[in-house]
Amino acid sequence: MNKTLLVADSGSTKTDWLLGDLHLQTQGINPIHQTDETISAILRDELLPQLSGGGEEVESVEFYGSGVRPDQEDKMVRLLRECFHKAIAIEAHSDLLGAARALCGNSEGIACILGTGANSCLYDGQRIVLNTPALGYILGDEGSGAVLGIRFINALYKNRLGTQLVDDFEATLQMRLSDVIDRVYRQPLANRWLASLSPFIHSHLDVPGVEAIVVDNFRDFIRRNIVPYQRPDLPIQAVGSIAHYYRPQLAEAVCAEGFTLGKVMRSPLEDFNSE
Repeated sequence: MNKTLLVADSGSTKTDWLLGDLHLQTQGINPIHQTDETISAILRDELLPQLSGGGEEVESVEFYGSGVRPDQEDKMVRLLRECFHKAIAIEAHSDLLGAARALCGNSEGIACILGTGANSCLYDGQRIVLNTPALGYILGDEGSGAVLGIRFINALYKNRLGTQLVDDFEATLQMRLSDVIDRVYRQPLANRWLASLSPFIHSHLDVPGVEAIVVDNFRDFIRRNIVPYQRPDLPIQAVGSIAHYYRPQLAEAVCAEGFTLGKVMRSPLEDFNSE
């Protein structure tokens, strides 16, 4: 294992970092939604203190992150170089490319991210050749934790899941409907909060109607994002916490839509950990 290579997998909620056997975590980094100053502060104040010598041992960096579109790659490389000025090589790419490399290696395949946000692509073994735009949790993002939270809250407060679940939800989160409205519409990072409801949802899959919300969320993701690739011969493979924790429901949705389920990983860094 290369002990001087720092690899990052960054989503909307958190960033996982791997340096040799050292696994670190900071808050999520997204160059579209965060300023240069915010990203620099995360790297400087959250990441570097966790590295011996302040990161002096890092010789190369591979950063795969949400929001790292081609027009944002140079920005991320610049911000990373400000922290790792001794590094010989620094790369920044989309989290989707990182997921595709982890899931498919050098083979053709369909790679998906199912975490706080959702995305997918058709990968030819070297590059992404097709990508259905995810559009974010307001305009799209089917299959994501954020949309799962939206659909659960909608069903909960429109009396589709029973009053007992409403009572359990409000007692567990210490929130009423007015608090939920305030948190979603008036507070920042609503997508992260909505996705954070996943543990509660997962612990209540036995409540009639809850599991169907999860399965339908995945089925909508497949219909709207995967079917356009017109490759039912390829298995659907996915990384992310939502794919990992709801694997049985994902498998049910994949089968119902006429596909097969391939590799499912919680994090693309699992492959690095196993090297």
